[in-house]
Amino acid sequence: MPNQKILYITTEMYPYQEDTNMATVVNKMALKMHNEGNDVRVFMPRFGQISERKFQLHEVIRLSGMNIIINDLDQPLIIKVASLPGERLQVYFIDNEEYFKRKQYYYEDDGSPFEDNDERAIFFARGVIETIKKLNWVPDIIHLNGWMASFVPIYLKTYYKSDTYFKDAKIVLSLYNEKDAPLNDKIGEKLEFDNISGLKALDKPSFQSFVIESMNYVDGVVKGDEFLDGDLDKAFNETSTTKSEYLDVDSINKLY
Repeated sequence: MPNQKILYITTEMYPYQEDTNMATVVNKMALKMHNEGNDVRVFMPRFGQISERKFQLHEVIRLSGMNIIINDLDQPLIIKVASLPGERLQVYFIDNEEYFKRKQYYYEDDGSPFEDNDERAIFFARGVIETIKKLNWVPDIIHLNGWMASFVPIYLKTYYKSDTYFKDAKIVLSLYNEKDAPLNDKIGEKLEFDNISGLKALDKPSFQSFVIESMNYVDGVVKGDEFLDGDLDKAFNETSTTKSEYLDVDSINKLY
């Protein structure tokens, strides 16, 4: 159905990331819906490996300048934007020097996960929500891809639950076989600062535990990878949320 406002929130998108299924799928989904006459926006983190010069990113001054408070610390929110190369589709990048200006995505050179991956995910989720509100653009569909994006519905249904801005948006979550990693044990305290508690994901916090948790806060779940691994597949099979098996990109609009 054309003329919908569709928001894709993702951690990966081609050509900013290459060689992953998620990056390819998000690119194809967003372009398909854009070319069918929908108003499509994409939000993702401005990871350090994304070349601002190559992809012609520039800061959106009217959207930047907000601060997001994480665990009682003010962190400046910087918004950058670019057009997908060769297309008239805008991609917005959530940026912050402390959280995203690094050579790696989620891991130190020795392979250990960054200690602040939890704060980075919280900052990203809240940054997207606050920026969308500042844009004064109300999405009909929010489609989530990647573990950081899974914090968005959790925040929308708890911290922002009295905010009616997104009340009519349908939220769809795609599941992918991402590499799992533990999150900081103090994530519960940081979420508690935002009055979020009682999450099952906090029993053993990890990338995957929050993806599984977010399945309870969305309107629909779909397989982003055709076959899911282990606990993710189990959670998909057991969820009471409306769900769909893997859909090729040509069929993705059935979700909307």
